[in-house]
Amino acid sequence: MARKGFFVNLCCMKDLKNLAPQSIIVRMPNWLGDLVMATPILIDLRKAFPKAEITAMCQENVVPLLEQDPAVDELFRFKRSKELIRHIRERNIVAHLKQGCYDVGILLTHSFSSAWHFWQGNVKNTVGYCSDGRSFLLSHPLSFSEKRKEEHLVLTYKKLLAPLGIPVSETFPRLIVSKEEIESAWEIVKPFDIPQDAKLIGINPGAAFGTAKCWPPERFREVAKKLVEADPRHLVLFFGDGLHKQLIGNMCVGLPKRAINLAAKTTIRELLALIKICCVLLTNDSGPMHIADALGVPLVALFGSTSPVTTGPYRQSNNVIQKKVPCSPCFKRVCPIDFPCMKEIGVDEVTHAVLKQLEDLYNHA
Repeated sequence: MARKGFFVNLCCMKDLKNLAPQSIIVRMPNWLGDLVMATPILIDLRKAFPKAEITAMCQENVVPLLEQDPAVDELFRFKRSKELIRHIRERNIVAHLKQGCYDVGILLTHSFSSAWHFWQGNVKNTVGYCSDGRSFLLSHPLSFSEKRKEEHLVLTYKKLLAPLGIPVSETFPRLIVSKEEIESAWEIVKPFDIPQDAKLIGINPGAAFGTAKCWPPERFREVAKKLVEADPRHLVLFFGDGLHKQLIGNMCVGLPKRAINLAAKTTIRELLALIKICCVLLTNDSGPMHIADALGVPLVALFGSTSPVTTGPYRQSNNVIQKKVPCSPCFKRVCPIDFPCMKEIGVDEVTHAVLKQLEDLYNHA
């Protein structure tokens, strides 16, 4: 009976443009970089509904990104669970959603399960894209744009606000780092005996999804060596998570002491602050790339198997190095051939690009 009634409501789709919601929940993406690209949604919702309570629903691992965001009133965090206890987690999620009495739910994830949670949790007006066979669970199902593969993911997210009468904005991705966190970041690097006029250069040689997104590690190492040797004020900070700890550890062997391995040694909030105090970040297509872009830190971003058109740095699209080869972008996890897209990017080219960013930064200081 309840399901039949639901379909009646779907047929008589309610116009949300005149709605003044009191409680909004946004199911944020699960990946670090995708969540950063989704932050304009929170900003635009806050601007449109300044009195509404806005909840960001996130997996535990990415929640810290939003801990300082003034657009968010509540962070609803949950953990990934093993199969045996997944049903307990799902019951807790639905119970939390019911308690929230949400007027509007925005699904930035495209899975069936996220829509199922909102429906079971009695979220009144749910907006999301038609995918994974879940359209019947959405009160306002939207079709993906025919030009989806030609538009940035930030724009794809923003179009979900159309049923609420919110047009596609010019809002950039945003992350907030406090003054105290920045001071703590400097305390992290002080023990490495850095010069007072140090220029910090971040290097992020890893990436989620697969090795096809990663420039060869020996080339990152060679660039780091050249950067340290180019100026006694240069300090290179290697960033990475636990999955890349050994890789980065091997890369740092034999490098000068001004090349510092911070892989798996920072929290996400510390990573944000450390990237913020860098003069430039050299990186693959990755979460830290989007973090730097959202923080306004100059980038040199290396692309191979993925497309900067859809997932490149939103503010700094001109700071991408990608070679035109017939098979790129392929979006594969592992290159099945000889990795031409990344191998054609040379060490000297990348070193020059990083030094150019430093030069431009200090010429405008």
